[in-house]
Amino acid sequence: MFQILCESLKEKNEKYNIIIPWYIMTSRENNNETIKFFEENNYFNYPKDYIKFFVQGELPMINTEGKIILDEKGFVKLAADGHGGIFEALFKNNIINDMKEKKVEWIFVGPIDNPLIKMIDEIFIGITVEKNVLVSGKSLVKANPNEKVGVFCKKNGRPSVIEYTEISEELANQKDKKGNLLYGESHINCNMFNIKGLEIIGNKKLPYHTAFKKANYLSENGEIIKPEKPNCYKFESFIFDSFNQMEEMAIVRVNREEEFAPVKNKTGIDSAETAKELYEKYMQNKDNLKENENGL
Repeated sequence: MFQILCESLKEKNEKYNIIIPWYIMTSRENNNETIKFFEENNYFNYPKDYIKFFVQGELPMINTEGKIILDEKGFVKLAADGHGGIFEALFKNNIINDMKEKKVEWIFVGPIDNPLIKMIDEIFIGITVEKNVLVSGKSLVKANPNEKVGVFCKKNGRPSVIEYTEISEELANQKDKKGNLLYGESHINCNMFNIKGLEIIGNKKLPYHTAFKKANYLSENGEIIKPEKPNCYKFESFIFDSFNQMEEMAIVRVNREEEFAPVKNKTGIDSAETAKELYEKYMQNKDNLKENENGL
């Protein structure tokens, strides 16, 4: 995944004769492994000084009785605080200052689990600037009412997203006069922020959401318990909860086959296997298009 994203950045660097800074948020659990991976691969021949790693925050996990659980070493068990933790982490790790020093004005924020992600999308940037907003997001038409994606909406007159775990079945199935899903614009976590927007958001706390997870823990008797099903709650903030800090945002609808191949599951739908298949199909179509253009 990192190599695929890196190659796309290098392509844009060459096209525009610049070096685009790349900031990678890791967690405490994978930070060292991620850095080691880049070192072993010579940073995929990307200028090392333009890649910065920073670690997101963590929050305690609790059991179904509301008590904080301990990890295998007897310490409070912590879990990463969600992709919404990026704002606080940007400030705590002085990333915002580094951006300012490099005169960065627009920041694309996206996930690592999508090989079709376009980190540099000139049309996306252009629409965001033209709309005179501080934040924008990409959307695609929801495949069906039960697809596990958040959807764009407005709450109290401000842009927002309803997470798929929190939308009611009634709202998920509601349709407009044309027969389209009323809440059918999926948020695929591809976002553009002006640095001024990040400064506004970074000074405010985002709400926490709960997720019921399976996690090993140390019992009161000193035994390490390895449950077979979810047993505790983790708390996380979501990046889209920052949208309502803005009066307006731009939303750009994109084609699913060109920009969405998520890896969410080990097998089946949205797995590494399906993402690989979608990525290879996209690259083949891209190569065919280039051949046709050259032929013309």
